[in-house]
Amino acid sequence: MAKDDVDFHDTQHEWVSFDDADGDTWMFDLTFLTSNWTCVFGNGCLGVYNEPRPELQQGCCSFGSHFQDTDDVKRVKKHIRRLDESNWQYRKKAEKLDGPIYTNRAGETVTRVVDGACIFLNRPDFPGGPGCALHRGALEAGERPMDWKPGVCWQLPLRLESSSDEKGPTTYTLREWKRPDWGEGGEEFHWWCTDDPLAFKDREPVYKTLKDEIVEMVGPDAYEFVAGHIERNRGTTVMLPHPALRRKPAR
Repeated sequence: MAKDDVDFHDTQHEWVSFDDADGDTWMFDLTFLTSNWTCVFGNGCLGVYNEPRPELQQGCCSFGSHFQDTDDVKRVKKHIRRLDESNWQYRKKAEKLDGPIYTNRAGETVTRVVDGACIFLNRPDFPGGPGCALHRGALEAGERPMDWKPGVCWQLPLRLESSSDEKGPTTYTLREWKRPDWGEGGEEFHWWCTDDPLAFKDREPVYKTLKDEIVEMVGPDAYEFVAGHIERNRGTTVMLPHPALRRKPAR
């Protein structure tokens, strides 16, 4: 569908906002937070190449990860040392490459890409099965994967943005991650999970299933506001279904 032909009814989202004690504004994408989106990695995910490649089981890990800041890098490096060959397929290769993290020509700190995907992604032929080595390591240690993984990896498909002028308050916006957030390459993806009904099949809504992630991103007070708003209006207000459930799959 060309941009000029977009049916804006099919792109509508409902929002709720509040101002905190500091005068900052918090905005939440109710349409996504009340949806039943879930990660379908290994369960129908078509990947993010320009053609469907579900057999690769790479999800959105094909192009590696960009780190948010030095703290993000330090945190992940601390947990990398806890991985071994039983849970990380490319551990030996990482050593030969002078580590799994490097600075690219653009000056960005990123994870290396080997054999067509992130160096931390175990492939289907790995004895322990496919998936993020950091995610697996955390589960084996009885810890939260979000504490081990790069920020962008555990936040997806949530995105927190902030905007302000030099003297005014800040507006924080929590919404779903969209294709354009990837830059020019995002529009070339054959498939993106929040565009397709395939990924909207969880029994619980996003604000519950991703509670830990949301609290980490916005804090407990902001989370309690949006969760409370949703709970108070449940059964009395009909939430707008997610656009992916109001239009044909983007395939």
